Amino acid sequence: MTMLAVFRSRAQALDALTLLKGAGIPAQAVSTPKEAGVGCGISVRFDGKFFPRVRTLLAKRRYAAFGGYLRACGLSFVRV
Repeated sequence: MTMLAVFRSRAQALDALTLLKGAGIPAQAVSTPKEAGVGCGISVRFDGKFFPRVRTLLAKRRYAAFGGYLRACGLSFVRV
């Protein structure tokens, strides 16, 4: 299952991407879908099996521009 960590800041999204990759979690920067409701932000896409680790790592950084998580549901995304 595909998941997204949503950010309103490009710099913080890219920092989170670097953090996750450094922890061995495969991730990519992608455009945030409109379902997130945060305008034209950037998200970090990752496999849902890594969600517990991602949540722990991102919580430690306390990103001010973090907008939450989305999970793929068919052709759209829903908030987690």
